Amino acid sequence: MSLTTGEKAASLMHSFNAFRNRSPTPTNTRDVGFSTTSRPDRMIFSYMTGSSLVVPIYTRIAIDVAAIRIRHVRVNQNDTFVDTIDSRLNRCFEFSANLDQTGRNLIQEAVQTLFDKGVCAIVPIDLTANPRETGGWDVRTMRVGTIIEWYPRHVKVEVYNERTGLRENLILEKREVAIVQNPFYPIMNELNSLLRRLLRKLSLLDVVDEQSGSGKLDLIIQLPYMIKGERREKEAETRRLRLEQQMKGSQYGVGYIDGTERITQLNRPAENNLLAQVELLTSMLKSQLGMTDSVFDGTASEDEMMNYNARSLEPVLSALVDEMQRKFLTMTARTQRQRLMFFPNVFRLVPATKIGDLADRLTRNEIASPNEIRALIGFRPSDDRRSD
Repeated sequence: MSLTTGEKAASLMHSFNAFRNRSPTPTNTRDVGFSTTSRPDRMIFSYMTGSSLVVPIYTRIAIDVAAIRIRHVRVNQNDTFVDTIDSRLNRCFEFSANLDQTGRNLIQEAVQTLFDKGVCAIVPIDLTANPRETGGWDVRTMRVGTIIEWYPRHVKVEVYNERTGLRENLILEKREVAIVQNPFYPIMNELNSLLRRLLRKLSLLDVVDEQSGSGKLDLIIQLPYMIKGERREKEAETRRLRLEQQMKGSQYGVGYIDGTERITQLNRPAENNLLAQVELLTSMLKSQLGMTDSVFDGTASEDEMMNYNARSLEPVLSALVDEMQRKFLTMTARTQRQRLMFFPNVFRLVPATKIGDLADRLTRNEIASPNEIRALIGFRPSDDRRSD
């Protein structure tokens, strides 16, 4: 379709180009604020955890927890879901939690912090009113923080400030912050817990690997004379230094010894059961968390995934939702039957060959309408009136 001259002029007048229609370029980097070469609000694991094999376990659970929808809803007198409330809090979970994160990113960071530190703080940053002056307020943005000090009625939280680009410490009242405790704390965060033992074993195994791969030859030279006096010790030391210089100065690391000298090489790895202990502790940790190896490689059966959802994901989700509901919903909101709920997608666990049978049973028994089933599996709604 061709455009008229007036339509072309209007299109050019209202068009925008990111390179050509920019604001005046700042004359100094201080005009746009603090800058870093890496993302400053990203969650960083502690040193011992970040360099170990448990990070994939943290990440797998955090991704799966974040994939489950959390919504601000209204319930009836039986605490049954009625509809979703279009509130600012619900938009934080559904669309954008803050300037840098979606709601899903926020939940993933909260779970990773929860596992690494044992407790995390979900801090409401922007609110519609001051919670210390009124009981009616709503959350606009929120961020995950780390609790660094505890007080009787307050906590000191380290949280990212998007206005300065730095992590800052805030002292907040406990009733203003969602303080989530790790439900697996005795397994993962206690000083003598199973996970801490695994981390110590992994640290020892890393030390052994570094020693075996350090490039040292670990040679013992047997000289043709007894080394008992001080003079003989000096001669042996001189002989050792000469051999080191030969090996170091040679292009291919070749040296020579006398026919009466013998060399014994000791750079074979020392036999120990560290690897077996690490494998045993890793298997015990996964079983305590309700996980299997098939969950990681994607070959888990339906029963295994149901067990994983019930034993691993549900306790973490309940801890997050219950605490946020307790802190972010006022007494007035709760009396109006407002709640926070999570909704797992049951169709994620169903193979494609069984979706048809399950959809038939749900629609035939009037549990769900055809259009609701079509929305769950990613199809557009049907125009047929019977589909609603």
